[in-house]
Amino acid sequence: MKPDSAANSFVCRAALGLSLASSGALAGNYEAPRTAHGHPDLQGIWTNATLTPVERPKMLGNKLVLSEAEALQMEKRMQDFAAESDRPSDLSRELPKGSVGGYNVFWFDPANKVATVNGERRSSLIVFPEDGQVPPLSEPGQQRLAARSARAAQGAFDGPEQRAVGERCLLGFGSNSGPPMLPVMYNSNYQIVQSADAVLIHVEMVHDARIIRLGGKHPPDHVRKWMGDSIGHWEGDTLVVETTHFNPAQPIQIGQGASYRLIPVSPKLKVIERFTRTDAQTIHYEFTVEDPDTFSTPWRGEIPFHYTDQPIYEYACHEGNYALPGILAGAREQEKAAAEARQ
Repeated sequence: MKPDSAANSFVCRAALGLSLASSGALAGNYEAPRTAHGHPDLQGIWTNATLTPVERPKMLGNKLVLSEAEALQMEKRMQDFAAESDRPSDLSRELPKGSVGGYNVFWFDPANKVATVNGERRSSLIVFPEDGQVPPLSEPGQQRLAARSARAAQGAFDGPEQRAVGERCLLGFGSNSGPPMLPVMYNSNYQIVQSADAVLIHVEMVHDARIIRLGGKHPPDHVRKWMGDSIGHWEGDTLVVETTHFNPAQPIQIGQGASYRLIPVSPKLKVIERFTRTDAQTIHYEFTVEDPDTFSTPWRGEIPFHYTDQPIYEYACHEGNYALPGILAGAREQEKAAAEARQ
């Protein structure tokens, strides 16, 4: 395929993905309240925690909508798993050898319900491509991922700059700050504050704060920010946000546990978000990710944000956190031992 035809194909697929956003997800005649500045009022504290995974289980194929029975079964499995995990530990059993894993279920807060969008119980938050998966990486994206994996295999312990952004408490653990703003294992809470010319989204996980300017232009290309540069405008009652100029060290993070992976993106990454308040308790959140130098096609998702009367708590990420100096000190000891062995 010629470069120009490849670009046209990508644009066509992008248009297809974006057109799916008008699939009736915002049905109803709800009229959002207004701020003092006349804009639809999105303010409050919201959570996008859900049992629905970002990517669809492959065994479900192209099945986006679950039956009520399937959704209830999924919710019961989580309830049973949590109940089993909450049982007292068997102190007579043999202790595990090697890695003992990470957090136990006590610390998880994935909610207890499947995501419901426009009355549909969803099997994945990704709705395009139709299989509910992050699309395959393009050739440049594969090369970038291979280079990152090679660096990780060699051991990236020369300095803190080589460690993951979550490990350094610069951004959250997962793409909860985004964009796109995806739910993670806990602290999937957001506070939205509006002024006449800006919208602030305060993320509970690792205290990130996104400031969306209403109108204006993006900065020069060499200016690259954590969480990108976000410019918004109103289309009726929907806040539409375009984010570009991402820091090259910020990957997109997908999944949890064994499925967790980091996807390094290119300077061409652009994320389009749409926020629409559909009732007093819900914001309908849509996102489209476009990056032809990373993904073979754009991809799109929908997530309900639910109002909560719970406060946002401080996330003191580095308070008493000795992981970063510990891992770097361990690497120095390994280097010292290797040098002594060579002598």
